Amino acid sequence: PGMMETVLNIGLTTKTLPGLIEKTQNERFVYDTYRRLIMMYSDVVMEKAEDIEPEEGHGIRHQLEYILDEMKKDVGCTADTCLKTEDLKELCILFKHRVKEVLGKDFPDDPWEQLWGGVSAVFKSWNGNRAIAYRRIEGIPDEWGTAVTVQAMVFGNMGEDSSTGVAFTRNPATGENVFYGECLFNAQGEDVVAGIRTPNPMNEESKNSQNETLPTIEERMPGLYKQLRDIRDILEDDAKDMLDIEFTIQTGKLYLVQHRVGKRTGTAALNIATDFLNAGAIDEPTAVMRMDPEKLGQLLYPILDPDAEKNAKVLGKGLPAGPGGASGQIVFSSEEAIAWAKRGKKVILVREETSPEDIAGMRAAEAILTGRGGMTSHAALVTRGWGKCCIVGASTLKIDTLNKKLVAEGKTYEEGDVLTLNGTKGLVYEGELPKIDSTHNPRLQAFMKMVDKYRKMGVRANADTPEDAKVALDFGAEGIGLLRTEHMFYGEGSDEPLFLLRKMIVSDTEIERREALAELEPYVKNDIKGTLEVMDGRPVTIRLLDPPLHEFVPQSRFGQEKLAHSLGVDVDEIRRRGEALHENNPMMGHRGVRLGITYSEVYEMQVRAILEAGAELIKEGKKVHLEIMIPVTAGAAELRAMKITVEKIYEDVKEEQGIDIPFLYGTMIEIPRACMRAGDMAKTAEFFSFGTNDLTQMGFGFSRDDIDTFLPHYLDMHILRNDPFQSIDKRGIGQLMEIAIERGKAQRPDIKIGICGEHGGDPRSVEYFYEIGLDYVSCSPYRLPLARLAAAQAAIKQSKKK
Repeated sequence: PGMMETVLNIGLTTKTLPGLIEKTQNERFVYDTYRRLIMMYSDVVMEKAEDIEPEEGHGIRHQLEYILDEMKKDVGCTADTCLKTEDLKELCILFKHRVKEVLGKDFPDDPWEQLWGGVSAVFKSWNGNRAIAYRRIEGIPDEWGTAVTVQAMVFGNMGEDSSTGVAFTRNPATGENVFYGECLFNAQGEDVVAGIRTPNPMNEESKNSQNETLPTIEERMPGLYKQLRDIRDILEDDAKDMLDIEFTIQTGKLYLVQHRVGKRTGTAALNIATDFLNAGAIDEPTAVMRMDPEKLGQLLYPILDPDAEKNAKVLGKGLPAGPGGASGQIVFSSEEAIAWAKRGKKVILVREETSPEDIAGMRAAEAILTGRGGMTSHAALVTRGWGKCCIVGASTLKIDTLNKKLVAEGKTYEEGDVLTLNGTKGLVYEGELPKIDSTHNPRLQAFMKMVDKYRKMGVRANADTPEDAKVALDFGAEGIGLLRTEHMFYGEGSDEPLFLLRKMIVSDTEIERREALAELEPYVKNDIKGTLEVMDGRPVTIRLLDPPLHEFVPQSRFGQEKLAHSLGVDVDEIRRRGEALHENNPMMGHRGVRLGITYSEVYEMQVRAILEAGAELIKEGKKVHLEIMIPVTAGAAELRAMKITVEKIYEDVKEEQGIDIPFLYGTMIEIPRACMRAGDMAKTAEFFSFGTNDLTQMGFGFSRDDIDTFLPHYLDMHILRNDPFQSIDKRGIGQLMEIAIERGKAQRPDIKIGICGEHGGDPRSVEYFYEIGLDYVSCSPYRLPLARLAAAQAAIKQSKKK
């Protein structure tokens, strides 16, 4: 799709006008049609296709519309239809003069020149900004190219017995089985799209508050309406899907201009697929394939009322990181977010960027808005996992957290002012807008049950807490593919565990560190036990501590002084310890398995807590499926070293508890070298889980927190086709994964292999993961239905290829 407007009435020139007048005996109609051609052609072919980019509101179409409006004022009317023949003749002359004046060349008066100009414009449109953006969204390759349709004209502007309209064989918003559409009498197709006047409803079912007083086609032309309705039944019976029909009525005769599968909302997609299935028109696999995974996501979150959005004041735009809509009073610190929320206020946390220390405030807020960051920045990753509305990278907003102010569109907003975010579109609005609640839909539940019949790849969830695990189960998780142990140190109830971790970090000796860790262990055990209990025997993959220790040391002077007072030490000692842990490149520094090897007591405590939690549940008669995962490994030697530690703790706990605690020992694959050494690593690891976030970072040499400075240019210049942090890079990162899978399975044929990066919730990536043989994907709880659907669709597609 070129995403280019249609050009109507090609071929009208000073030489062909007389012939059309003689044929139609309707001079007014001919000049009305000619002025439309001049406006459309100069806009689409002479300006846009030539990459002329005028200032906002100064394009040739705007200038010609201004001339048209002025003429209507002169003759004392508001509708185009009241202009007389002489008015339209004069308008055509004025239009041509303005085209020559603005664009520097005459409007073409040769029909062949017009035709080839129009054809060329459509071909050129393939590389226009709109088409490129559309392809990026829809995943359409640049190499496909576009086609041009040259079609004979029929005219809906020949009088009051003529009309043009668009109909849907079912309601595209709800999916209801009613014929739905709009039309304009004595008009051409672009009038409907341009909103020049309020369209008439096609029938009673199409009426709304804006058009309820206008006559319908059903009322004015009952015979033609019945004919159109009969055609609707024939077309839909053939396509077995909801269709979009464009039609024209020319002097009492109905013509179909085109029909295609109609675009629809998530709600409509679900209802239409289900209705056709229940009617026996399609089978179950077809119904599954009919649902777009991204549209399925619309059914899971509260959204803003579309009617209210139309008139809302837009303050800025960022990246749509967390879906849905939310309103609240703005606050500029995590502490204020928590305090205001405790007082029952709905707040939006506004930050230049977020860090792990903001977790509690982010949890308390209705939504998060940041000035910096990308789709995989901290704020985006965390909020998407919660299903919380979030916009990141809203760089046009000036955020001053120190003075608690936000400047947008020249206006200053202070703490307590109300904003609304559309996290699905990335738009920031002034004031509070009404929401449409997302409800548990019995049809959706039945549909997802059917989806799972055709899905062959497992679907797990990434989680931080037992509460996350409960949400994951509600959305159909078959296990936890990534339980991040570090997140227990932030958020509600984290004060004491975080204090004990910090106490361990600032300790000078191993003895002191072990004492602090012994105090911390019961908290870790209870947290893990809660998640294991919720999952009730389903696999839970627990990642040992991943971040570098310096992330847990307070950075602010106030935080350092508070910690020093709690520990009874000098604040300079806290600062000294923080500086000693500082790293120039922490992402590739002292973290993960490296931490476990150099500070073995940390991983020893975690493994003991995990196994004791499992043992207690087993003694209570409950099922446990434990998987202990080592992060940031680059080779087999690290895995072997850590396994010695894990097995020693296992033997101790087994003897103390008097029972066996089954578990699997595995690793994340997130370093390119690990992919190359996967065969050797599989001798020790019983499962692999690809951490595609870090694997993408290290494979490309990109920092995902900084890519917004250059990634847009890479996408615009086609250096990259997609953001590699949203959809997996098959030709690079994907190849590394395929190498790891092949070598891992060659060494250990029964090895379980999954993925726990954000790509696990991306439908395009899920299809690829199924193709290369992954056993499961793991993603944020709120992305689970999308992953389940994408996995089922991948299996259906592959079965059709056989």
